[in-house]
Amino acid sequence: MVDLLNELWFLPRELVSDGYDAALARLAEVAPMTIHEVPSGTPVWTWKVPEKWSMDAAYLETLDGKRLLDAAEHPLHVVSYSLPFEGVVSRAELFQHLHTHPRLPDAVPFVFKYYQRDWGLCCSQELKDSLTDEQYRVVIQTRFEPGALKIGEIVISGEREECFVLAAHLCHPAQANDDLTGVLVGLDVARALLAGPKPRHTIRVLFFPETIGSVAYLSRQEDLIPHMRGGLFLEMLGNDAPLALQQSFQPHSQSDRALVSAFRGLAPDGYVGPYRTIIDNDERQFNAPGVRVPMLSMSRVVNPHLPESRFAPYPEYHSSHDTPAIVTQERLEAARDAALALVQAFDSNRYVVNQFKGEVFASGHGIWIDYRVNPEGHRNLFQIMERCDGERTVADIAMELELPYTAVFDIVSQFAEKALVTFSDRPQPTAPRRG
Repeated sequence: MVDLLNELWFLPRELVSDGYDAALARLAEVAPMTIHEVPSGTPVWTWKVPEKWSMDAAYLETLDGKRLLDAAEHPLHVVSYSLPFEGVVSRAELFQHLHTHPRLPDAVPFVFKYYQRDWGLCCSQELKDSLTDEQYRVVIQTRFEPGALKIGEIVISGEREECFVLAAHLCHPAQANDDLTGVLVGLDVARALLAGPKPRHTIRVLFFPETIGSVAYLSRQEDLIPHMRGGLFLEMLGNDAPLALQQSFQPHSQSDRALVSAFRGLAPDGYVGPYRTIIDNDERQFNAPGVRVPMLSMSRVVNPHLPESRFAPYPEYHSSHDTPAIVTQERLEAARDAALALVQAFDSNRYVVNQFKGEVFASGHGIWIDYRVNPEGHRNLFQIMERCDGERTVADIAMELELPYTAVFDIVSQFAEKALVTFSDRPQPTAPRRG
């Protein structure tokens, strides 16, 4: 994953651009992928696919020709989707179009104006503070032309048409952690799932440009939406912060319950938060009205309890400091393993239907746990047994008892091996009807 990160991070991966296309083509060499294309100008629900944007040159210089910044050295020096502009401007006018990072005085910010037509350059606050001339020369040579927004999709076929969606965004020029790390974690999860065994649900892994990509995919695949049972957005997973799981708009969904209970046993220092309290990204489009797919998100956010953290999730966010230097293979692997475990929990979650009546003769079936040796295990065994009634899923039981998903699944799997329970995709209450 780190090798691919180093290879792809500095590409100018704009929404619709040659740099984005090159990155997606490289990913398609690693895993079998279908690439969907949506032409510029195509209406996608209330949005419209933007034009392809290219930057040939962008720089700022003094009137005597001293080059002060140059996008040829770093793509963040020009506002993403900037209009072309060439001319001599006053210092006051320049400053209206020269952007700096709000927290990092030595960093160049990542600024985009995809849908606000304007020209702009970016630099460090230190450089901006040094500009004292009355006039400067600005050169921005950019092109807008018809293109196609591209979406990569890896499909791991399951036993059922119902699917679980993993997603990450591939855009953002010269940014490593946001969100190339999410893309690479998703790619590694896809490779593991492709290696087998075959899942119950079909798993769809999507790579697209932020917001417009998920809108474009969903609007063009509306027939799939009723079959989407849940999802997980992967974002910013290589920086030094604990894993965070953000719930969907439907926190009581089986997708939420399976992932939250599974996450409980995966990340000792991790935390769970309600929808839109940790991060804001493409999970919004899946949770939105008319779609309502319960998609959670997993990320690494430094200050989860500060309201502004979802707009500044780590120190280097949206800046030239977001480089492979802040990412480690260890953190990527931990995120990959967690994501894979969450997918597997969703895939194995079913209703537990008792084939027994009364309390099970545990020792007679070889599943008794000695309370003198393992009192907690003994208590869990009987608490789980009491909830095997055809009305609760594995995740329901785990959430009710505040146990990790795997702890419950291990017990009910033992019951299944003894033919004491079966699994069902739908509730099958076994209590006698009364009244």
